Amino acid sequence: MDPVILARLQFAITTIYHFFFVPLTLGLSVLVAIMETIYVRTGKEMYKEMTKFWGKLFLINFAMGVVTGIVQEFQFGMNWSEYSRFVGDIFGAPLAIEALLAFFLESTFLGIWIFGWDRLSKGMHATAIWLVAIGSNISALWILIANSFMQQPVGYAIQNGRAEMQDFLALIFNPNVWVQFPHTVLAGSTTAAFFVMGISAYHLLRKKNPDFFQRSFQVAAIIGMISIVFVILGGHGQAQHMVKIQPMKMASAEALWETEDPASLSLITIGDLSQRRDVFSIRIPRLLSLLSYNKLSGAVQGINNIQAEYQAQYGPGNYIPPVAVVYWSFRIMVGAGFLMLGLAFYALFLVRGQVYQQRPLVLKIFLWAIALPYLANTFGWILTEIGRYPWVVFGLMKIEAGVSSTVSAGMVLFSLLGFTLIYGALMVVDVFLLVKYAQAGVSSPSLDNQDSSSDESLSFIGAQD
Repeated sequence: MDPVILARLQFAITTIYHFFFVPLTLGLSVLVAIMETIYVRTGKEMYKEMTKFWGKLFLINFAMGVVTGIVQEFQFGMNWSEYSRFVGDIFGAPLAIEALLAFFLESTFLGIWIFGWDRLSKGMHATAIWLVAIGSNISALWILIANSFMQQPVGYAIQNGRAEMQDFLALIFNPNVWVQFPHTVLAGSTTAAFFVMGISAYHLLRKKNPDFFQRSFQVAAIIGMISIVFVILGGHGQAQHMVKIQPMKMASAEALWETEDPASLSLITIGDLSQRRDVFSIRIPRLLSLLSYNKLSGAVQGINNIQAEYQAQYGPGNYIPPVAVVYWSFRIMVGAGFLMLGLAFYALFLVRGQVYQQRPLVLKIFLWAIALPYLANTFGWILTEIGRYPWVVFGLMKIEAGVSSTVSAGMVLFSLLGFTLIYGALMVVDVFLLVKYAQAGVSSPSLDNQDSSSDESLSFIGAQD
């Protein structure tokens, strides 16, 4: 019944649940916009039906993301009111801009897109969905600007015991934003690509509208291949930035207890957390230095060394995050990422022929691979947030200092149970709707005469129509 632990647990549950929907919204909005753009350029009805089918699933996901995102705002003024009091002048600005600019942009044009079929010209209607996609991704930018201040505080001054903004441009151009934002947006595109490929594989297994779903698979495979390559490259840049600004997070992700030069990369480590040492470890010499500095030498600080440094800098205390959680979160994220890379290469190979003529096992793999980006997204976010422990604002405010002094453990427990039950019910509804409309497929006479085998309408992304 510790209110700090309960408040952390509640925020973790609501954030992770909300983040199930965010990447798919970011990526699927762009993918639907691409499909409608191809329809506008070619005039082929198949792409109009693709836009409507995948757009319907996008709308279900978008609605759930909005509902769950609102709860995040409430917690800043309730369970975490001391945090809001300390950093509200800075943290509130990007959140306000996100709501007033980005969310209003995407929600307004989403309404125009939903009700604008056959009322707007093709070009204007496609512009509406592009504005939705742009608004969604700008929304992510402002959220990550706020989060990046928690990771790497910039542009502030401490006055009267509070952090006050001194340089708005420094906040926007925080170096952490520009490694975190591209990684998040591209992760969204990867999520959408595997979502579309998985559902397309399901229908190709049933041999229902094979031309339609083969074309959907092809578009998603191209986007997925591009996205996952840049996700991995962006993640590499993000890790190098992390070595500079949050070395404890990187040391924990590698279970590196003592500083090494050159530093080895852990393939698997079983450690004694109480003694802060390895019990069993398989490591690749020099590889962590290579990943950290793009060269085979270079010191990477160890957990014990950083702990001593932080105690001298910030005072007595435990500055070591839950090493096991950070270590395995990092490996699940990276493992899922490289599995997606291999599947994306294979998908690109498949689209050269008739996808629906492949063996059923191949298509089943892509159906189950829908889970991979969700695993990578979730554990990547866990790594990002838990690896910052014990700070809620790195170097400025510890977690326990951010919790409200007037909200009791009983109150937090009550709201925690309530949110868990409500979110559980909403998850059932969301999965039911997505499965229902995904399984329904498409039924349109206009698709009967479509022949995707001779369709060269992907000129939008490389071929010539």
